[in-house]
Amino acid sequence: MMYEQAHQQQEARLDVTNRGAERWTEEAERLEIMDLSGMSLDSLPNPSINVGLICKLDLSNNNIQMIPESLTARLLNVIVLDVHSNQLKALPNSIGCLSKLKLLNVSGNLIEYFPKTIENCRSLEELNANFNKLTRLPETLGFELVNLKKLSVNSNKLMFLPHSITYLTSLRVLDARLNCLRTLPEDLENLVNLQILNVSQNFQFLDHLPYSVGLLISLVELDVSYNKISVLPDSIGCLKRLQKLCVEGNPLVSPPPEVIEQSLHAVKEYLSEKMNNPGSHSKHKKKTNWVGKLVRYGTFNGIGNSNKGGNSEDRAGFVMADYRSIDGLASPRFTGMFSPRRLFSPRTYFNTRRSGSFIISD
Repeated sequence: MMYEQAHQQQEARLDVTNRGAERWTEEAERLEIMDLSGMSLDSLPNPSINVGLICKLDLSNNNIQMIPESLTARLLNVIVLDVHSNQLKALPNSIGCLSKLKLLNVSGNLIEYFPKTIENCRSLEELNANFNKLTRLPETLGFELVNLKKLSVNSNKLMFLPHSITYLTSLRVLDARLNCLRTLPEDLENLVNLQILNVSQNFQFLDHLPYSVGLLISLVELDVSYNKISVLPDSIGCLKRLQKLCVEGNPLVSPPPEVIEQSLHAVKEYLSEKMNNPGSHSKHKKKTNWVGKLVRYGTFNGIGNSNKGGNSEDRAGFVMADYRSIDGLASPRFTGMFSPRRLFSPRTYFNTRRSGSFIISD
């Protein structure tokens, strides 16, 4: 009796194990990986399996010119779609049906634009569209692809990045080098997770960076080399996590070459000091405006006039007595008082009264 019970228990355990193995096999069969890469295909053959079960489809390194709409619409469980290095001129509109798609690689094709339906791929985490003929990206791309972490669009013909790209708060890598970018969106500070920004080699097109580049709090690497940038935003001095800065190939004036040649730390210090003390690094002293000249030559009674030994250039402002309207100042009585000879004479021609005066500070 004891033997029979033990035997029954062992059979029960084996049955459970077998059923578990069968379930595992079923799961493995349900999630297919189809690799048709490097087969010199001009078109896609009729698949022998249910394409709705495919989780990864690799069609790379072929000569495919078109992906049928009907095929894409049935790839409901695909997570990875790799069609790089083909002859595709466009993506099917049914790409928007791929709600589970996380990685899309369409690099090395002839694509000029993305269908607007790509915005429906809301699970997308990586989009690689390098080496195509893109002239624009969908205007509302950033509003929908909220899970996108890596966007690579280098080696295209993009002139602008859509403003909606600043809503990609999950984005960590943005590679837009080798394009025709004229400018970057202003509100880049919203990209709170961006770690790598590469907008190099836009050559004669990109001549400035927005101030918000210096507000990318997670930025570790910034490459703006080989553009036409002459001044880096002072805000870059605030990038505490920045470890790599590439600026070669630009006609930079600020920071000057002698600072750039030192180190990244020297560049950040220079820009930080320039931001906190505007004009501290100017080559020439700021030209004195007409107000300063009036103070220096004593045309108006400046603050501290009683201290005759003091330096007039150090005064904080000046006092203008007896405020009068424009009409009054334009009358014949006062017109002669503002002639250049009288204004810039070292002598004081106005006897001012303290009452009714106001102060203008630098």
